[in-house]
Amino acid sequence: MRRYLSLSTIFLILALAACAATAPEPAHDPARPWIGGAYKTHAVSVSHPLAARAALDILNEGGGAVDAAIAAQMVMTLVEPQSSGIGGGGFLVRLDGKSGKVETYDGRETAPASARADMFLDARGGPVPYRDAILGGRAVGVPGVLRMLEMAHREHGRLPWRRLFRDAIHLSRDGFPVSERLARQIAGDRLLPKMPAARGYFYDGDVPRKAGTILNNPDLAETLERIAEHGADAFYSGPIARAMAAAVTNAPHHPAVMTVDDIAAYRAKKRPAVCGGYGSYKVCGMGPPSSGGIAVAQVLGMLQHFPLSGLGANSPKALHLIAEAERLAFADRAAYVGDGDFVPVPVAGMVDPRYLAERAKLISPDRANVGLVDPGMPPGARAAYLGPDDPIKGLSTAHMSIVDRFGNAVSFTTTVESAFGSRLMVKGFLLNNQVTDFSFRPTWRDRPAPNRAAPGKRPRSSMSPTIVLDRQGRFVMAVGSPGGSRIIGYTARAVLGVLAWGLDMQGAVDLPHVMNRGGGTEIEEPLVPAIAELAAMGHQVAVNRMISGLQGILATPEGLIGGADRRREGVVLGDDGPAE
Repeated sequence: MRRYLSLSTIFLILALAACAATAPEPAHDPARPWIGGAYKTHAVSVSHPLAARAALDILNEGGGAVDAAIAAQMVMTLVEPQSSGIGGGGFLVRLDGKSGKVETYDGRETAPASARADMFLDARGGPVPYRDAILGGRAVGVPGVLRMLEMAHREHGRLPWRRLFRDAIHLSRDGFPVSERLARQIAGDRLLPKMPAARGYFYDGDVPRKAGTILNNPDLAETLERIAEHGADAFYSGPIARAMAAAVTNAPHHPAVMTVDDIAAYRAKKRPAVCGGYGSYKVCGMGPPSSGGIAVAQVLGMLQHFPLSGLGANSPKALHLIAEAERLAFADRAAYVGDGDFVPVPVAGMVDPRYLAERAKLISPDRANVGLVDPGMPPGARAAYLGPDDPIKGLSTAHMSIVDRFGNAVSFTTTVESAFGSRLMVKGFLLNNQVTDFSFRPTWRDRPAPNRAAPGKRPRSSMSPTIVLDRQGRFVMAVGSPGGSRIIGYTARAVLGVLAWGLDMQGAVDLPHVMNRGGGTEIEEPLVPAIAELAAMGHQVAVNRMISGLQGILATPEGLIGGADRRREGVVLGDDGPAE
């Protein structure tokens, strides 16, 4: 539905949107502007400019990093629906500026009671195609992000809960300009038109919404008003919960059973932070059901045994070492990581420095491992699962990094899984398709997969919200990214950019990517000159578009300096007085 705004409102919104990338999606477009600077007291690095503005307004009013993250997430539900929203889930890592304590919050979706381990097998016992699985009711998990944000706000919020919804409610009622990126994704998604509610919102008749169209969402405004007034209970019970259950159960594609009891039973959880080392630095992230914190710690823990700082960041030898460490980390990920409430995950053993030192000995400085590598046997592990890993999933996610005036930092990754999630739209927001993050093959040679589906279980994730501390426990950086299982490599590469190669945050975010998820080695186009040498070392190299969305903040003597991924449309904003 279109609605026309005052010229001043339109100019303000479009001015903010102009700060984001409107160029084509390939990385490193030098024409794309980036907002940034060195800020004295607080800064935000958020995946959409309107969400960043909402977060900054909260910080300028004296709110904390958690408050700002909530405000940004509500706006992102509206302006970046292809990536995240209240119909999805997320993980939040928080550093307390006074105590130095790192806390992690789990808002991952859960499978409904109707979920079965074999729910994504076809009649012949093989996995169904991923493109078929992601659409409709069967793919939807009970959303978790609102319960998680409410928990974090209860413990650390500084401004009233209702205030944090104001910008999103106003933009939902008055409208926002569709960005170039959103317009491209609407036009390129062949599944959206199959879902009547989503089609009615994202299309104008038979035409996908165009960039610059002012789009409003009164249904979402009403939903957010209820949640602002009554808390997350208004989402997990009552009319909104009934509407979600009905949408899943009566979905036009792959209807499934989700009940209001499934929704009401959801609980957010605090989890122990997973921390590893790189030199004198402490790198902390999210534990199971995310594999991100473990895998990033493993990659860095193995690589600290090699002289990366003496190698160029884009040199073939550095790329080789990174790819080999990733290959080993992904072997362990497939073997051991699932929802720790359902399967034993040897977290401490997987990030144990002595174990990682032994794994690092498997990396040859000049020769790649050929074919699949075996998982290790970390301390505390039982027999490893040796089945195939999952296909590529969950490419549409978002990240924000926020530091407030009190020294608190938040690294928050949020998602609806694939672009536009299940494409089921209810009460103005999209429902996730997170159940497809479970292993499609529940067993392999009679051994159960650690990430097999089960009622109430949380699917394994690769989200890697990360906070780095120095040896005194002081904040160094917050960073994370969208990108499916590639998130692990994106995040580790950015951390290495700062810690190994001394880059600033934007320079680290700009590094071209290298990835190995247990098979061939993927690189971005700027690394093509390294192909011949990588191939000589035994790598099977593919050049791929890897659309990360890294958002980070780095503490420097000059102040807080941010980085926003040029591959997407995020920005960095900070306090009105830049550091001198």
